Amino acid sequence: MRETRELFWNVGQGSVPLMYLLSLAAVAVMVQGFRRLFGAWRLGRPLDRFDRSRERISRFLSETMTQRRVLRVPDGGLLHSGLFWGFITMFVGTILVMFQADLLSPVFQVNMLSGLFYRIFSLVLDLAGITALLALAGLFVRRYFIRPDGLETTQEDGLVHALLLCILLTGFLIEGSRMAVTEVRDNPALALWSPAGLLASRLFASMGDEAVAGLHRGLWWLHLLLGLGFIALIPRTKLRHLFTTSGNSYFAPLEGQGELATIDLEDDTVDRFGATLASDLTWKDLFDTDACTACKRCQDRCPAWVTGKPLSPMKVIRQIGRSASESPSKSLIDAVTREALWACTTCGACQEICPADIEHVVKIVEMRRSLTLMEGEFAGEEVRKATSAIEVTGNPFGMAPASRGAWAEGLPVSVMADDSRVDLLYFAGCYASFDPRNRKVAESFVRICAAAGIRVGILGAEERCCGEPVRMMGNEYLYQMTARQNIAAIGKYGVTRIVTACPHCFTTLDRGWRNLGLEIPVEHHSTFIAGLVGRRQLKLAPEPFGFTWHDPCYLGRHNGIYTEPRSLLKAAGGKLSEMEASGPDSFCCGAGGGRILAEERTGRRINSERVRMARNSGAGTLVSGCPFCLSMFEDGMAAAGSGSGMKAFDLAEIVAARIGG
Repeated sequence: MRETRELFWNVGQGSVPLMYLLSLAAVAVMVQGFRRLFGAWRLGRPLDRFDRSRERISRFLSETMTQRRVLRVPDGGLLHSGLFWGFITMFVGTILVMFQADLLSPVFQVNMLSGLFYRIFSLVLDLAGITALLALAGLFVRRYFIRPDGLETTQEDGLVHALLLCILLTGFLIEGSRMAVTEVRDNPALALWSPAGLLASRLFASMGDEAVAGLHRGLWWLHLLLGLGFIALIPRTKLRHLFTTSGNSYFAPLEGQGELATIDLEDDTVDRFGATLASDLTWKDLFDTDACTACKRCQDRCPAWVTGKPLSPMKVIRQIGRSASESPSKSLIDAVTREALWACTTCGACQEICPADIEHVVKIVEMRRSLTLMEGEFAGEEVRKATSAIEVTGNPFGMAPASRGAWAEGLPVSVMADDSRVDLLYFAGCYASFDPRNRKVAESFVRICAAAGIRVGILGAEERCCGEPVRMMGNEYLYQMTARQNIAAIGKYGVTRIVTACPHCFTTLDRGWRNLGLEIPVEHHSTFIAGLVGRRQLKLAPEPFGFTWHDPCYLGRHNGIYTEPRSLLKAAGGKLSEMEASGPDSFCCGAGGGRILAEERTGRRINSERVRMARNSGAGTLVSGCPFCLSMFEDGMAAAGSGSGMKAFDLAEIVAARIGG
């Protein structure tokens, strides 16, 4: 007996033209819907996200087909992926049927859907349908019965669930009714290869063949109309993310996370800086709002939201979308609210976990730019004072520029103006220069370099703030001013290598300053010291100690440096106890995004929450590689009391204390 089936059984070839006509109509409706969305995206400013097409296509295929970003969070991730894989498999099966019916059979008289291939084809499609049905049921239970805190549910969600459920159920009923007449009695061995259809066929066991055939015909047309309705509704419901989310895996930046555009402040044709209206954002920013599925993962990971502040990255994206579509001429900042914008630490946790590759941070900074550059607003009076101090003295503390290099007195360090014959320039940064606690980190780094035979130079009084805190607060003008002053000072000495202990300085010098003309390699001290140890240029005398490592946001998520600090500390004798949030999922200290300059007035303190996580690790030592983090942890531990006995250190201090012979 032949192992195949008649295509369009009981429906007839005469129905095929009408089927295709209706399909074209559904596709036309879908295209019209996307044209409307495209018009909304075009409101945004231009942005080139079509470069390096090979890399983008590779990432698109990888992320879309593996669903790796969706699977990063088990809660709902596996269910969503199962639904995707189930439907994509059934879609491929439908294409194969069309290929067979419209090309292979009439033109080449070849039946691909027969024999072993047909058996496997039937089994795979049935399993795909079962997978999709189970995943949909799981998502329904999660949304309507378990309902995680913060998960928004609308009537549209119910409509989408009902539509998908009806498509799946009618598909199984069509298969079952066909098999009840053509396979269950006449070819039971073949029927076993369609387990879901075989199970559905039992519903028709007591019915006559003619009645089953009539029911099959009605179900077939209903299934077709439901499927075409699904196609037509894609751009008009959250189903649009089938295209926009996968599209975002192509359009997402290829650079590091949180890359900001360098504003041309001398452009006389620009009358407004930053984003005051939705149209001041780029087309990609507006595209992001349609890629958002409101899964709330970003909200769950946001340190501001978790500690009771009025910032939800998810709501920011949704509000931008509403402003663009409903009130494009009204203030975007008023819609999002200033309180939410100033609460952001730009840690990037939202972007790291987002399955749709949405760029939250750049949108927030663009709105901050509007507040600062166009309206002269600040996050608080203390930020205004720190900003003024940077403008006048080159540091947020208002300390005399001449004292910037005082920390290096008595150490084997050359001031570049006196002797520029050095192996590297150490960009100390404001905290290592003026904060007593962080001066110890700079001293430790110098001792490490001396032990490795490396000559270190500093700019001393010529060094100014890198500008990162004020840039993240929106003050692009002051950032560029200080950056250009630093670049001019560095350019006088033929520097070939720069090392800094501050991830914020590192990110700014390595990326931001390149757009302003700096071309010198920049390295963070964690990877630099790890390289010295790896090359045996620096010998360590390990001493056992227990520690937990805090991944600074601008070292980890923004630059992908996770392994080297841990390996270095283990080489120094450390035993690592990871915190509950570590690596890419690390929790912010609360100082990023310029928040190091601002008071934390709302909700719980972010640094206290991170210190709590550190204490729960059971380690006695909290180690990091960022002066902002170190200062925040010192404050958090002081506020919590000294009951646990935990102490905070920079990794350079740990290594310097274990330098061998």
